[in-house]
Amino acid sequence: MDSLNPLPDDITGDLPKPELEETKSKTNVLLKSLGSLALFIVIGFFFFKQNWTLVFVLTAVVIFHELGHFLAMKIYNYQDLGIFFIPLMGAYVSGKKQEVSQTQSTVILLAGPVPGIITGFILHFIYIKTGISFIEQIAWILIFLNIFNLLPVYPLDGGQLLHRLFLDDNNILGKIFVIISAGLMSWIAFNSGLYPLLIFPFMMISRMIGDIQHERIVRKIEAEGIDLMKTYEELSAEEYWKIRNVIIKYYSQLKDVNPSPPFEISSKEDQVIILIQGLLQRSLIQDLSWKGKFLILLVWVGCFAAPFFIKNPFDFF
Repeated sequence: MDSLNPLPDDITGDLPKPELEETKSKTNVLLKSLGSLALFIVIGFFFFKQNWTLVFVLTAVVIFHELGHFLAMKIYNYQDLGIFFIPLMGAYVSGKKQEVSQTQSTVILLAGPVPGIITGFILHFIYIKTGISFIEQIAWILIFLNIFNLLPVYPLDGGQLLHRLFLDDNNILGKIFVIISAGLMSWIAFNSGLYPLLIFPFMMISRMIGDIQHERIVRKIEAEGIDLMKTYEELSAEEYWKIRNVIIKYYSQLKDVNPSPPFEISSKEDQVIILIQGLLQRSLIQDLSWKGKFLILLVWVGCFAAPFFIKNPFDFF
């Protein structure tokens, strides 16, 4: 098995370790979020034949949905939070946390679609009182899109929910679930004519291939006695340079970065830091009992059943 480039035993003094630029990171996240939102609106405007009303409503529904995820993650102290929009697809919230629990994960996943469905019902009953058809249209867009998002297909919230409750990311069953989800999403895209949906199976398979490479690199690093269950701040300078030597060997975009020693900061050090942060492990706390999982499943199933409690729920369509 290949080993890491060893550091000389006679090294004395403190090794340099690049510090995280927190302010720059937050600024970059904000700029990327706003840029993706602008692209989302512009492409939606032309795709929906310059119908500003529809674009505004869909954008508002997506933002409302993602704010649910965002606020839940904020409450649970996730860092570097940002909302990123994918034109014609939707959006997702990105954040970092070292220790993640099943309970927190499920609350975060449900915090997007459940408030949207509840708000849709509230607007529906407002429509009954007022008779304003535009309110009814918004109500059913909220209900339909959020229920669609709860389908048990990865990477939709429903698929992620089932994955988090019953499967492990490193488990063969988890990989099979992702492959089946990619196949189902491709089938939906071809049969509905919504070909942009094909980006999801492409991203899922690409991510799975990346995860396999990630697992291989993690095994090589841990075989050298380096504990990856820590934050970047907890990483020693010696560990940083040892891990750095491994990733520049396996990531093609870093092929022109020289291994250490000497301990010289590269022009691509920002990329190195991002990759090292991705290797540091998050611990998943399995804190949900089977009763808790059953309760969450009842909420999930109830979201699908809820529209049928409304008289003639499909009249809108």
